[in-house]
Amino acid sequence: MNTFYLDGENLTIDDVVKVAGAPPGELQVVLAGLAREKIARGRRCVEDAIASGRVHYGINTGFGAFKDKLISPAQLKDLQRNIVVSHSVGVGPALSEEVTRAAILIRANTLSKGHSGVRPELVEALLALLNRGIYPVLPSQGSLGASGDLAPLAHLALVLIGEGEAVYQGERLSGGDALRRAGLAPVTLEAKEGLALTNGTAVSCAIGCLTTWQSENLSHVADIAGCLSLEALHGTPDAFDAALHALRPHPRQIECAAYLRQLIGDSTFLRGHDPHNVQDAYTLRCMPQVHGAIRDAILYAHWMLEIELNSVTDNPVLVFDESGGYRLLSGGNFHGEPIAIAMDYLKLALTELGNIAERRLTRLTDEASNQGTLPAFLTEEGGLNSGFMLVQYTAACLASENKVLVHPASADTIPTSANTEDHVSNSCTAARQAWQIMENVENILAMELFAAAQAIDYRRKVLGPEARLGKGTAPVYALIRARVPFLDRDAVMYGHIESVRRLIREREVTRCAEEGLR
Repeated sequence: MNTFYLDGENLTIDDVVKVAGAPPGELQVVLAGLAREKIARGRRCVEDAIASGRVHYGINTGFGAFKDKLISPAQLKDLQRNIVVSHSVGVGPALSEEVTRAAILIRANTLSKGHSGVRPELVEALLALLNRGIYPVLPSQGSLGASGDLAPLAHLALVLIGEGEAVYQGERLSGGDALRRAGLAPVTLEAKEGLALTNGTAVSCAIGCLTTWQSENLSHVADIAGCLSLEALHGTPDAFDAALHALRPHPRQIECAAYLRQLIGDSTFLRGHDPHNVQDAYTLRCMPQVHGAIRDAILYAHWMLEIELNSVTDNPVLVFDESGGYRLLSGGNFHGEPIAIAMDYLKLALTELGNIAERRLTRLTDEASNQGTLPAFLTEEGGLNSGFMLVQYTAACLASENKVLVHPASADTIPTSANTEDHVSNSCTAARQAWQIMENVENILAMELFAAAQAIDYRRKVLGPEARLGKGTAPVYALIRARVPFLDRDAVMYGHIESVRRLIREREVTRCAEEGLR
């Protein structure tokens, strides 16, 4: 079994993806020794604060609009349990096990920084859920991303105290039964711990990390699909010339153009200078500009999330162990605005990636648009056969759905908690929508690759068997053909689309292209 050490300082998106995708027993997540010491020091600050008798929000007061209600020392444990049970009001389909594992990891990493005032044993109890394969059932709706992801995180904490629901070994059980079957005991929450578990951006961040990681892959798949479409449409590589892009030196535009040149290197499917056909449509000619701008948005999300992963996002009291005593500061690090804006930006970028891919797909299937380079709807005996007509319909459906989902969640706010929490970010909504858009784009790109492979076969009939695809596109074409046949007549297609989509999701398309470029 591999071991992953959590220290509160160095968690990356790749780490999150690795842990989120690891089956129980394959990877053990443990608390690093220095992190345990930091947590213990922070806990002593909370205990000193309780002993002082002074009023501290969330430790011996109520929450939100009840911030001025003092709680007696005898009721502090009840206070922490009550915040968990009262905040467990999520609705909607449960988040995936992958997202749940990511959220547990992120929350544990945040608490490991030692500024949340919890006991080391509580962080270890969170990690035990990961290591034993206990997945709290987290309803996907209910978070406003204001005091963090209150509702879904409360459902996570419910299982720690033996309540709520969890999935264990494929079975949905009560939280208490799941713990017992895994050989664990419920946790009794101490002062500040219920507040620390239910506050923070862990769920928004988890969905954001997994979406961003997949989006990075999709940006390269779009380059590959676009190049295969360019070859199928007898396009020109002139618009990717390095000299042209040096005059507009956006780094990701330049990187994208260079990658496109590599992918189509040595291709004989492309046309040289033709005075009667000097340029291609924007969806082909402007790939570096559009795809490059999309890369920028993905890179921004990646940058922001890796800061968030190693941040303290409690609401709102953070503890500081200082020489000669302690300080407790009440602030707003729980607010999800950085994630909300980044996810809305990512949504817009992914929507554009789907838009341009759907238009290239349309050009492949529309005989008028491609000037007779390819048969109508990529089929012979059109009329008797509909060919790829409905493939484009489905791509259009997904592209249109994305235009609804892309409305910025961060632009909306509704005050809560009797106007005490009077501005919310909707970061979790933005992240969920980004995931939905990402999945739609994944399918659109699968359809473009599916259609482009069909179109390449028609072009090869004209060019002859010696025709050569690019260094990066040739192996991808072969990969698709190993899973999906050329269709010489109408057939059931949805399984073929899914086969190509799986190649995208499993990163086989990008790996295959990279191998061709070596």
